[in-house]
Amino acid sequence: MLPADAAGPLSDVPPERRPAHIAMIMDGNGRWAQRRGLPRVEGHQRGAAVVREITELCSDLGIGQLTLYCLSSENWKRPADEISFLMLLLKQYIIDEREPIMRNNLRVRMLGRRAAIPDHVLEELDKTIEMSRGNTGMWLNLAINYGGRGEIVDAVRAIAGRVRDGALQPEDITEDTVSGHLYTAGLADPDLLVRTAGEMRVSNFLLWQISYAEIWVTDRCWPEFDESALHEAIRAYAARDRRFGGLPDLA
Repeated sequence: MLPADAAGPLSDVPPERRPAHIAMIMDGNGRWAQRRGLPRVEGHQRGAAVVREITELCSDLGIGQLTLYCLSSENWKRPADEISFLMLLLKQYIIDEREPIMRNNLRVRMLGRRAAIPDHVLEELDKTIEMSRGNTGMWLNLAINYGGRGEIVDAVRAIAGRVRDGALQPEDITEDTVSGHLYTAGLADPDLLVRTAGEMRVSNFLLWQISYAEIWVTDRCWPEFDESALHEAIRAYAARDRRFGGLPDLA
């Protein structure tokens, strides 16, 4: 195990050993609340507060990109009252975070399908994205109404349209072509995928992009995720030997 912080946060982990892009599956809000005899919405509210804390911590650590799984395309199967609350919570988060976003020089991007998201939520989201457009700091990517399979389907449709129009030949399609038609076009793939609440699955999240991501799972539910857990995840990442299918350096 790597030593604890000495002179400051993660001072024992040099910048070059830290992940440039962290993706997070923020699971366990409802379970956290139910274990405490609270309504599920209390867990979502606490989870939103943790998003704010972790975003600022990642920015302070110099993380280049943070991608958060806010709402999956499968989450629409939940009870209507919970979905309505999540939409209102998302809208309020987007409004409330404008000042911290600008103060921390963050750039905001939405990943997912806009269809089904209420217009009043999209309007506030678009305002925040436009407001942050000139910033130069960490990318904060919000995966909303997102599904990895749906993303790939949308990319295939776009590529097929280019082929149909004669702008692209099938034999010229490469991995870069596919990457360039994903919601994440222009962004680097995640180095580290963090999942809370102990679930050992990726839940249709960034299926193309996490091909070589290091995966770290904690039993903590998302409302319990804090600075110490973030540091633990980064230290675990720094201790791994990333070979991308190659052999270890025996020199």
